[in-house]
Amino acid sequence: KMYAEKIEEFQNYFKSHNKFKEYSGHSSKVHSVGWSCDGKRLASGSFDKSVCIYTLDRDRLNKEITFKGHGGSVDQLCWHQTHPDLLSTASGDKSVRIWDSRVQKCVATIATKGENINITWAPNGDTIAVGNKEDLVTFIDARSHKIKSEEQYNFEVNEISWNNTSDLFFLTNGQGCIHILSYPDLELQHILNAHPGTCICIEFDPTGKYFATGSADALVSLWDVDELACKKVFTRMDWPVRTISFSHDGQLLASASEDLIIDIGFTETGDKIADISVDAATFTVAWHPSQYLLAYACDDKDTYDRKRDAGSLKVWGFPSD
Repeated sequence: KMYAEKIEEFQNYFKSHNKFKEYSGHSSKVHSVGWSCDGKRLASGSFDKSVCIYTLDRDRLNKEITFKGHGGSVDQLCWHQTHPDLLSTASGDKSVRIWDSRVQKCVATIATKGENINITWAPNGDTIAVGNKEDLVTFIDARSHKIKSEEQYNFEVNEISWNNTSDLFFLTNGQGCIHILSYPDLELQHILNAHPGTCICIEFDPTGKYFATGSADALVSLWDVDELACKKVFTRMDWPVRTISFSHDGQLLASASEDLIIDIGFTETGDKIADISVDAATFTVAWHPSQYLLAYACDDKDTYDRKRDAGSLKVWGFPSD
């Protein structure tokens, strides 16, 4: 009952804010999207080896710059959580790059041992962790750009993340578990049996109360950060959940998969708030850091040439006319 009004309020809001806008910046599919911490810029990383930066001007995006330099697919990107100009990218070219949108160029290239598939920047800004296809996680000093340590895991590492205070490091794995390590000493603290299927993605809510995981069993589970207890399971998807994102206030959780909808649920109860119809599998979603705008990218094909990737990203939540 206590949440019923809030749920209705959100449902009504998105009835009048359900317009999306599409932007084509890449020549092949977009793997990762993310907003800068001040919400002024949106970045996309693509299989075409480039990174596009857009600026948000009220209710439209303008393409600002394309960063080139990676020799392989840009599989994941993440912004510094307090410095709105710094962006890091993980690529299959065995490197990590840091870009600065003020000078509009790459300010550091860090060589790593394998083909990188995921990246996370500690909330305190000190460290960037990157995972590769061989389940090696490399920790990079974000200031000196030197490698601090490398950890080889004997299980499939799918996604990596810090908690909001940067003192715990989380890995999701192929056995449906979440490994929680202390940071910086990387001592194993807990193993949570989160899912019967592969645990694919993990995301922390900005308020620090919850984290969520998405799994190959098509479920999203919501966890209490302090108790490490599962509080809720979202069951509306039919396909493996590839990507999840919390809204800026932690009240909404977006989940996407090969289902042809992106699901938006109310975090506390799991109630459905809205869904976004898409034409193809969705591999990346990201809520804006202060508004109810959701960026996402799908495995879309070009309208005129079905063999070609569209290479576009979309932003949903604009007022409907």
